[in-house]
Amino acid sequence: MGKVVSLKKLQTELASGRKKKKVVFTNGCFDILHAGHVRYLKKARSLGDVLVVGLNSDSSVRSIKGPARPIVPQRERSEVLSALECVDFVVLFNGPTPLKLIEAIKPDILAKGADWAARDIVGADIVKNSGGRLARITLVKGRSTTNIIRRVLELHKSRGQ
Repeated sequence: MGKVVSLKKLQTELASGRKKKKVVFTNGCFDILHAGHVRYLKKARSLGDVLVVGLNSDSSVRSIKGPARPIVPQRERSEVLSALECVDFVVLFNGPTPLKLIEAIKPDILAKGADWAARDIVGADIVKNSGGRLARITLVKGRSTTNIIRRVLELHKSRGQ
């Protein structure tokens, strides 16, 4: 079985052995995967036994980041994420937030970047109310897809391309 799964398949997989394993959930666009993403995902995985990554679909990324994004299509983003050893499952979602995924799987730990205020993290209340906890992970300074895009554009502009 591959790591990229539907919500239904994910629920089936998590149901077997759930009592023995702590499930960590995080989400994001993960457009142009970089070292900051990898470090973040490794840290999230270290918090439990299974790491589930909710991946914004292409339409979801466009609704959040604008019509020029994503740079990398969802099929390739999910392929790259699933190749990481620290990622156990990747599940796509279409909405602006992963709320429905969080409600459906009720992870033991909800991981999000420390750049998010706890009160603004979607699904934190659901996780806490079901006995889980929120983990805010410190991000690598200066590492972001937006910064990478900006740098590439600057380099090409300065070279007259």
